[in-house]
Amino acid sequence: MSALRRFRPYPAYKDSRVEWLGEIPAHWECLALARVTESRCDGPFGSALKSEHYSYGGVRVVRLQNIGEGRFDGADAVFINEAYAKGLGDHSVRAGDLLIAGLGDEGHPVGRACVAPQGIEPAMVKADCFRFRLKSGGAMSAFVSLQLSATAHAAAVLATGATRSRMNLTAMAARKVALPPLPERRAIAAFVERETARIDALLAKKERLIELLQEKRTALINRAVTKGLDPTVPMKDSGVEWLGEIPAHWEVKPLKHVADFINGFAFKPDEWIVEGTPIIRIENLNGGENFNFTDRVLPAKYWADEGTLLFGWSGNRGTSFGPFIWWRPGRHYVNQHIFRVVDFECDSLWLYWMLRAVTFYVEKQAHGIIGMVHITRGELGSIPVPQVPRREQEQIAAHLNLQHERLDALTAKVRDAIDHLKELRTALISAAVTGKIDVREEVA
Repeated sequence: MSALRRFRPYPAYKDSRVEWLGEIPAHWECLALARVTESRCDGPFGSALKSEHYSYGGVRVVRLQNIGEGRFDGADAVFINEAYAKGLGDHSVRAGDLLIAGLGDEGHPVGRACVAPQGIEPAMVKADCFRFRLKSGGAMSAFVSLQLSATAHAAAVLATGATRSRMNLTAMAARKVALPPLPERRAIAAFVERETARIDALLAKKERLIELLQEKRTALINRAVTKGLDPTVPMKDSGVEWLGEIPAHWEVKPLKHVADFINGFAFKPDEWIVEGTPIIRIENLNGGENFNFTDRVLPAKYWADEGTLLFGWSGNRGTSFGPFIWWRPGRHYVNQHIFRVVDFECDSLWLYWMLRAVTFYVEKQAHGIIGMVHITRGELGSIPVPQVPRREQEQIAAHLNLQHERLDALTAKVRDAIDHLKELRTALISAAVTGKIDVREEVA
């Protein structure tokens, strides 16, 4: 990566004789993890520790989802009773221990590692998690965790399994690590901490920009749908809180007077087959191409073709709840939890944008409810919406289509920048902790 060219390599290298490490600086040592380990353990397997054993306090249980690539994820903490934990044997974890994932899948590589944070005790590892207590303590753990995570994908040759990669404790203990002298480890760790903090700050700004663009999109839709496009038009009180003032020549009616909503067919999972007519499920609304199929022949009210207006009435906030314009040609059947929007005489694109505004209103009313949002046909149909002359509908739809494309383009640029920063972060860490760049003079 061109951003790494400003860093020089080490003066001399040698072959590590480890495929995923390649050449390492000539003065570094290449050792099995077991050689630098004081003690190690894995978590209890089988039925010894399951979710039914969790309690509201006691011993913290470190699970796979807590082991990030070089970082401990403290979210979603679970505990077990201290007496029960003691009966399971010694699977203890203390601050500074090296924690390694013994199970991985796509996007979460086996062998990724992090350091147990301060204040974690009392704690223990669960099945498929390893605890290594290194001889040099937390300073060594921090460096090794970064190197293990940086080389996890390449080192997956040690793992077994097809869809999920697994590595046992013995194989993990045999995994090789490349170690510079202690002062150099500290210098590399300080460099990585400084540079990743800088990149993370930039990432936070970019993520906030994405949020601001989404807020602007929401405001544009709400204003156009409820106020129109002419700022000089006389206004009147709609008498509806979520609409506020509307143009004086508009009227307000319940949504059921604008369109009707037909729920999809209640397919049973055991009816799904691998070919036939595709079934539109919630996960397909945002473009997912993983379809189930049926050989049943259903009435036309359950059909959807390209351009059909759908409404996910039971879905995730901000993603699968709300209106969607179906995007694939050919006959599809609509599954339950999705309405077909039918019997409307208004402009279809205006109706889509108006339903987007209705969605914002419903989600706001469901404030504090995490995840899924639900609305019944009767509740949706009773929501008051503006009645707009057809020509204005078309103008509003055209305006919002244009603004939507512009904001999509801006958002795509910011997401590209986020992806680039994440790639740079990964490449920088990997290059530093495997000795591909010499950063000893980069730390003041």
